[in-house]
Amino acid sequence: MIWSGLFVLGFAGYQLLLTDLVNARSQARAEAVLVEAFVDRRADLPDPTTVSVPTTVAGGVQPDPVVHHPEDATPEGVPLGTFRIPKLDLEEVLISGVTPESLKLGPGYMPWTALPGQPGNAVVSGHRTTYGRPFFRLDELAPGDAIEVETAIGVHTYTVRESLIVLPTDVWVTNPKRGAWLTLTTCNPRYSARERLIVFAEMTDGPNLEYARYLEEQELQDLS
Repeated sequence: MIWSGLFVLGFAGYQLLLTDLVNARSQARAEAVLVEAFVDRRADLPDPTTVSVPTTVAGGVQPDPVVHHPEDATPEGVPLGTFRIPKLDLEEVLISGVTPESLKLGPGYMPWTALPGQPGNAVVSGHRTTYGRPFFRLDELAPGDAIEVETAIGVHTYTVRESLIVLPTDVWVTNPKRGAWLTLTTCNPRYSARERLIVFAEMTDGPNLEYARYLEEQELQDLS
């Protein structure tokens, strides 16, 4: 029984180290690809669109332009941008997709949710104990902490508003939201998939901040 226990512990340790090594190599390749991809993607970005928002000024009402910078997602398994959490000294290449193969490469963006930097609810998932464990310390985040996502259109800053624990079946956390939000998901507790740790963060800076706020105001007006 002692030898069996040592074997199990040794195998678990070996698996953690091996998956970390695989992830480190994958991240290095993804970073090299992203540098070149950003050049191409920025050259092919859709043209920005402008919305005129009436603003009361001296002498009458004058339209105040709000600019929307659109962006398309990358294919599954392809680098989308850079993901940073300064408090955790974390910087990873963000991968498009949340399949098992995509998550081995780094934090993965759920492609059926809003793109990071765009209005809505952008959802990013990541491993907590294997393959580089990018979200190992996610429980240390508190309201007010910053999260940054850089995509082809620029840097988007989100501020943590809330953290909570849910069941794996609570897929409502990925639902659309008014404004512009970033939702992070990972397994909880560490070394278990029994629950999910969720972090909600609201966009507080970025190229589309004013546009997201404009859309949120319009939706609230439509409901009133």
